[in-house]
Amino acid sequence: MFIGHNAFAFVSKRVAPRGSLGVYTAAVMLPDLIWPIFLLLGIEHVRIQPGATRFTPLDFYDYPWTHSLLMTVAWGLFFSGIYMGIMHYFRGAIWVLLGVISHWVLDFIVHRPDLPLYPNGPKYGLGLWNSPPATIVIESAMFAIAVLIYRGGTRPVDRIGSIGMWSFIIALALIYIANASGKPPATPRDLAYLGLTGWLLPFWAGWFDRHRQPIE
Repeated sequence: MFIGHNAFAFVSKRVAPRGSLGVYTAAVMLPDLIWPIFLLLGIEHVRIQPGATRFTPLDFYDYPWTHSLLMTVAWGLFFSGIYMGIMHYFRGAIWVLLGVISHWVLDFIVHRPDLPLYPNGPKYGLGLWNSPPATIVIESAMFAIAVLIYRGGTRPVDRIGSIGMWSFIIALALIYIANASGKPPATPRDLAYLGLTGWLLPFWAGWFDRHRQPIE
């Protein structure tokens, strides 16, 4: 799941409009933002194994601290607590928490049974990735609907609010296509370095969102 996670961020902005889309984007991506750091530190591990699933060659055999349900909830409570302490926006803090937790829930739909409930606990996953057509249709539909919801609930105040939004959406779509059809990185370390570029996305989302105004 990639653009499906971002779909939840767009919806969050509609229901908690005083919050930043950048923060909501960071929330839904948080496990994946921390994961490449943990890979480089040797805390978690992944194998590049063609055929692991029909959609991705990545074998996520060891990522309990970023992608177990228990730790996802813990990361969500931590992030939302910091957000609440700084912004004092309760509805936004709730949607930050839900955004982080949604990462595990959406991954549960697409992953094979490799998502632990807690570190060293039982692993689950429905395995939608074993059907690439269904994966693409469902995730693309989620993303398209969420973009329309966000666009319908905000309006640009200048050209950045419009051009920045559409360039972000196109970039996400291109990344998704590349991940689905491109050649995987040669090594887990290369994958981790590539994953670190994901940190740019919340800042990009926050940037153009500041140039859009919620519609009352």
